[in-house]
Amino acid sequence: RILRAYGEEKQAKRIVSAIVKERAKEPFTRSARLVELIRDALPQAAKRTGGNPAKRTFQALRIEVNGELSVLEQSIPAAVKSLAVGGRIAVLSYHSLEDRLVKQVFAAGAANTAPPGLPVVPERYQPRLKLLTRGAELPTEEEVAENRRAAPARLRGAQRIREDVL
Repeated sequence: RILRAYGEEKQAKRIVSAIVKERAKEPFTRSARLVELIRDALPQAAKRTGGNPAKRTFQALRIEVNGELSVLEQSIPAAVKSLAVGGRIAVLSYHSLEDRLVKQVFAAGAANTAPPGLPVVPERYQPRLKLLTRGAELPTEEEVAENRRAAPARLRGAQRIREDVL
């Protein structure tokens, strides 16, 4: 579940089977051994794309151990809720799971929530946010050339345009 959800790993079942089998022989004491095992567990086609084949597995483990997404799931909606009218929020995310979460929160705030078919949309159903970016802003080629780690960064922004009306 962790590899598939947090690492978006298509070969999660194969990797986990190899890890469980190997761990039964001897516990893991070095990350290099895990990298080697993952590389051996993957089919040739999967090894040819996306850099180091263990990258997604280590990302998934890091996200799970650090509880990274649970923190974001709480903090992004809280940050949006605390914005004053006219206030702006900018979020820089570094992998697709973070970006997806930010995108969903911003899109929900920028959406009209009225039931379909109403001739006039009441105030309480109007959007609370205005999106400041069309999609996510990506780093320029110059930024990536200067700092390779900027490549996966995604920037999204929104502005509070009205208070919540109950």
